[in-house]
Amino acid sequence: MQNLDSSVVATALPAMARDLGRDPVHLSVAITSYLVALCVFIPVSGWVADGFGPRRVFMWAILVFTGASALVGLSQGLGTLVAARVLQGLGGAMMVPVGRLLLLRRVSKEELLTAMTWLTMPALLGPIFGPPIGGLLTDAVSWRAVFWINIPVGALGLLLVWRFIPELEKQDPGPLDTRGLLFWGIALALLVSGLETIGRGLVPLWVTLGVLGLGALATLAAVLHSKQAVRPAVDLSLLSIPSFGMPMLSGTLFRIGAGALPFLLPLTLQLVFGLSASGSGLLTFATALGALTMKPLIRPLLRRFGFRTILVANAVAAAAGVAVCALFNPSWPPIAIFLVLAAGGLSRSLQFTSMATMAFADVPQNKLAAATAMTGTIQQLSVALGVVLGSLTLAAGMHFRGTAEPGLAEFQAGFVVAGLVMLAMLPGALRLPRDVAARVSGHRPTPPQA
Repeated sequence: MQNLDSSVVATALPAMARDLGRDPVHLSVAITSYLVALCVFIPVSGWVADGFGPRRVFMWAILVFTGASALVGLSQGLGTLVAARVLQGLGGAMMVPVGRLLLLRRVSKEELLTAMTWLTMPALLGPIFGPPIGGLLTDAVSWRAVFWINIPVGALGLLLVWRFIPELEKQDPGPLDTRGLLFWGIALALLVSGLETIGRGLVPLWVTLGVLGLGALATLAAVLHSKQAVRPAVDLSLLSIPSFGMPMLSGTLFRIGAGALPFLLPLTLQLVFGLSASGSGLLTFATALGALTMKPLIRPLLRRFGFRTILVANAVAAAAGVAVCALFNPSWPPIAIFLVLAAGGLSRSLQFTSMATMAFADVPQNKLAAATAMTGTIQQLSVALGVVLGSLTLAAGMHFRGTAEPGLAEFQAGFVVAGLVMLAMLPGALRLPRDVAARVSGHRPTPPQA
């Protein structure tokens, strides 16, 4: 449901902008406000799940997310839209990490790769059906309908959780690190908000710089506090585990670049190529279709080559799959665009699943809640920064060319920049041991010849 929501918003963005009287590029706040809320609230999800029980928290999260989706569809202005998206982010912040925690506490390390593959395959139904459904609903009914489709999905989810998922034993989460949560929440909100307003003319430049400066100070305070606290809300000691630290740090660069694509692509197809929302959605769902096709191949590939080789080689292929979108122009036949996007979906799916699985390979059982919370925070922050990266690139291009609306050149630059940012993960991946997470992948590297 969350992935369905994320994929339909980008497709419906131009229609939302027209209805609310806003610029489509500036309306990226409808995406980033939701993602900022996720980043702010996810760190507390592990503590809440341990204290109140993962199943109960999971059900409440689904209920909040579904109710907030209905409110988004009823929004009559940008203010109410953003408020409803923040509430939706609160539900999503508890829903996905806690759902992952329910799974991780029940599987062994040997079963982890299979479990994570099964976990991510249903999640891909959202991106597969989201763009075409979102486009069709936007054209046939209204952009509001793309949020209302979460209501039956959420109701079904609640029923399935109540019927099939047993409650896990509660664990003592210890006292809540309220100071750490406050520091991290303020830091993340300020940094993303500051980046969101750079070069956009939304607020004076000095306000943007001040927000970014305060965000940097809050981040420093949050890091210092987390290193000193006995049971910090964000456990930075997890980053010392190589198989966890690399996906969280270097992998974030990859996610930021990849996160720009779902923002840039629908806007390119609609604003430059002149496609309708439904036509755009039918093309962009090729990415998720390629991702789903890759899932059965991930286990044999990792067993044959191992995490390190896959992450290094596939980072280049995935970055090229995003940068090549800069070659798209209105003369391309739709089938050619579809095939290119599907091929790119293959490589990004392999990279995302590999990093997500490797991250939990060596995490101790008693730190799974903290690890899932940190993973969720960083992943959603990466998506938010991906949207910021895409919108900043467009704004910079419009500024240099002196145009009021982005054209093909701005979008082409955006795709190239996104691909280059994805490549920046290579140094971290190259530092991984050759046998990293071998217990999970089943890969046994060949010993060097004497």
